[in-house]
Parts: sequence; structure tokens; C-alpha cells
Amino acid sequence: MPKWALHERPGHLTIRASRLFLRLGDTRFREFGLGVASFPVLNMLRTGEKHSQKDLAQCAQIEQPSMAQLLARLERDGMIKRSPDPDDGRSSLISLTRKAQAILPKIDEVVDAGNDAAVAGMSDAEIKMLIDLLQRLIANLEALAKRE
Repeated sequence: MPKWALHERPGHLTIRASRLFLRLGDTRFREFGLGVASFPVLNMLRTGEKHSQKDLAQCAQIEQPSMAQLLARLERDGMIKRSPDPDDGRSSLISLTRKAQAILPKIDEVVDAGNDAAVAGMSDAEIKMLIDLLQRLIANLEALAKRE
């Protein structure tokens, strides 16, 4: 007899939740002409700091070619701009445009509304516990990934 019931496995449940978040996010981000995959990049650049493509890929935990495609779309759509990296003439640094900065508060509202809907009916204590448990789950998985 398996330790986990088929539909109670943490991996299955988190993947299912993740896919639902992504699907709903993509639907809601469409009004901004963006995909939900752009949110981590916009979020990392919101402080005004400039970052390299490599740094953005590492922080977003996606491969360089995928980040290059995402940045090309964001640049085409006027959301980011590139400037030469003074420390590396072959690289550029990426920052947000005014257009992106102007829509970030609206994007935050959409993201917050989605998260609010996802935890509807949960108490503040349950929400805190959910966040704590997910952070521990992620830490466990990151440690496992480093070992393998």
C-alpha cells in the first residue's frame, strides 16, 4: 500500500495549484499585454536596479534561452530597456521603462486579488500556516536539488 493516497501527494497538489495559478495569471495579465512569466522579471526590476540577463535568469530560476526570449518580448513591448554594462562591454544591463513602472501597481492589484481568491475561506492563521508550510516545502526541495 502506498504511503500517499494518489490525490493527496504534495507534489501532485502543488503542481496542480501551480498550473491553476499560471492559467489564471495568464488570463488576468492579458489585459496588460503580458504573460504571467514576466512577473518575476518585472518584480526584480521594480526597485530601479539594473540587472544582467544572467542574474535575472538565476533569480527567476529559468534557463538563459528562455530568459532571452522573455526579455526580447518585454523589450519589444516597451517594458524593459537595455543599457551597456560598464563592467562588461559584451553584456547589457536591463531596467524597467516608465511604461512598465506605470502598470506595476495595476499588476500588483491583479496578483493580490488572485491570491486573495485562492485563500478565500481560510483564516489568517491558516494563511500564515500555508505560507510557512510552502516555504518549508520549497526549502526542502531546494536542499534536495543541491544534493542531486
